[in-house]
Amino acid sequence: MPIYIYWGEDNYALEKAVVQLRDRILDPLWNSFNYTSFTPEQPNAIIEALNQAMTPPFGAGGRLVWLANTDICQKCPDNVLAELQRTLAVIPESSYLLLTFPNKPDERLKSTKLLKQFAQINTFPLISPWDKDALVRAVNQAAAAVEVKITPQSAEMLADAVGNDTRLLYNELEKIRLFAQGNNKPQDIEVIEQLVRNTTQNSLQLATAIRTGDTAKALTLVAELLGASEPSLRIVATLIGQFRTWLWVKIMVESGEKNPQEIAKASEIGNPKRIYFLQQEIKSLSLTKLISTLPLLLELEVSLKQGAPELPTLQTKVIQLCQVCQ
Repeated sequence: MPIYIYWGEDNYALEKAVVQLRDRILDPLWNSFNYTSFTPEQPNAIIEALNQAMTPPFGAGGRLVWLANTDICQKCPDNVLAELQRTLAVIPESSYLLLTFPNKPDERLKSTKLLKQFAQINTFPLISPWDKDALVRAVNQAAAAVEVKITPQSAEMLADAVGNDTRLLYNELEKIRLFAQGNNKPQDIEVIEQLVRNTTQNSLQLATAIRTGDTAKALTLVAELLGASEPSLRIVATLIGQFRTWLWVKIMVESGEKNPQEIAKASEIGNPKRIYFLQQEIKSLSLTKLISTLPLLLELEVSLKQGAPELPTLQTKVIQLCQVCQ
């Protein structure tokens, strides 16, 4: 009963896992006979997928049936639940059923509870943009996967450059791999600076310019980021993450907490050594001002998601944020 559930918002990592599973299960010569995918738009997709999964594979290899972007763990009609109950326990060992979707399964649903009895569940969450340690670990893991050697400083610079965009990370590592062909030495920061477009770092620079109230520099950075085709929502995500971290550190310090480990835990910072530098960054900024930035950032995010024009919307809110921090 080989059943897999892949869920999470990191689409690229999830897609890579699907490809790896498909390559492991299917024989290339029998791929067209033994591989079927179903999308939510197809009528009776879940019922059809379960029927396909009950069919033994033709020729060599196994059979893979993929239910892509299914909502079976968010809502499940009675007839579909009945079909699940009838089918899951008797799927042939050589047939594999894969279900993928972006959101966490609803643990209260009978369909979710039933699938958990039979399925192997893998999650692909997006790393929080402000979790620098996790981003660096992801860079090192991806570098090992594509067989690229990089220095610790290069890993940190790549994490700053790509943030939690896994697809961009692998694209940048592929450029570095091609550049380093025949060179077994770890690639240093000079190579990263030469090859990688450092947009997340600029977004962090934008956060710093806002924090210091430097309106002119902040507006310049906004124009540069949009000119480099940086998605506006990713800019906002970086700003929200950075100001959230500063706010939590400030709250903990103002409450009298002096233990860096405790402050790091509350602020969701993996490395307590960063706390000292974060404290210095917000030393001259009051708690009231930091609190006042978050509603503006949330208004900015909502406006952009509702289709407001990017440049004037970002410019207006950045000016307001700089005024708050002055």
